[in-house]
Amino acid sequence: MYLTKEVKAEIFKKHGGSESNTGSTEGQIALFTHRINHLTGHLKKNHKDYNTERSLVALVGKRRSLLDYLKKKDIEKYRILIKELGIRK
Repeated sequence: MYLTKEVKAEIFKKHGGSESNTGSTEGQIALFTHRINHLTGHLKKNHKDYNTERSLVALVGKRRSLLDYLKKKDIEKYRILIKELGIRK
């Protein structure tokens, strides 16, 4: 599996502050970005996988909502996070 406990812990440690802070907005956005990148690679190989495509669109929408929330709460954290993750906006 592409998303092991260790990978998740590393993502939350880097972006969420600590491994146990799994509810932080920054950590969730980073986790969604990791999953989006994985699904995008899968869809490049399997372009007729419509269920995965639908899941990807839903995940992008969730990430967009969290990014809007973070932008409203703390614009500096938002700018730093999109630069680190390489998200266009």
